[in-house]
Amino acid sequence: MLSQKNYFTATFTGICFSACTMLAWFAAYSPVHAVNTSYKDYRLCAFQLLKVGIGEENASKACANALRPEEVSACVIKIERQTKLAAQDILAICRQARRPRSLAKCVNGISNNLEQESAKTAALDYCGRSLLPVRFASCVVGLRAQIKFEPVKAMDTCIDASELISNTDPSFIPEGQESQKFTPTFETQPIPENMQPIPENTEPTPENIQPTPENTEPTPENTEK
Repeated sequence: MLSQKNYFTATFTGICFSACTMLAWFAAYSPVHAVNTSYKDYRLCAFQLLKVGIGEENASKACANALRPEEVSACVIKIERQTKLAAQDILAICRQARRPRSLAKCVNGISNNLEQESAKTAALDYCGRSLLPVRFASCVVGLRAQIKFEPVKAMDTCIDASELISNTDPSFIPEGQESQKFTPTFETQPIPENMQPIPENTEPTPENIQPTPENTEPTPENTEK
């Protein structure tokens, strides 16, 4: 009786331990805990957006809908200080960015030596469209350092290249290499010319079977007396 009680106790303990382990695992990897945000992050976001001239309603919506509110406001602050563009236009791009910090680096890196406001506005737009904004900025700055490209021309070239990298054609073949087409082959065993065909089944059928003659042995009635 004691051993049976110990068995149930051990089983119950094992189940409870497994359940607690799974709950701890789900809590650690749940989306709620994936990003740690506090009231300070939202407060800082609102403070920074109000500081650059964003209205209270727009600032509250932008901070409330952001996954990382402090990064959104930091994106607006950094770009506004560097480019002197309208804060509301900058906020519209920073809110849509997957990586607001990378977006700010992209815009500031390209517009560092630009004087025309239209070119800075284009940099903001192109960096917002790029999937890899830091790489895109490096492409624009590097090309313009050696080639006399207009800013928008360099941006067009680099944005096309980034889209080409993300959508690489699987049929691309480097120059000098021939394309090898895959042709499936099926192994078959040839039939020799002199091989005689296998005869069909020639076993007699019931129709071809000859009837067995009846018994013609004399019976006692036919025997002579």
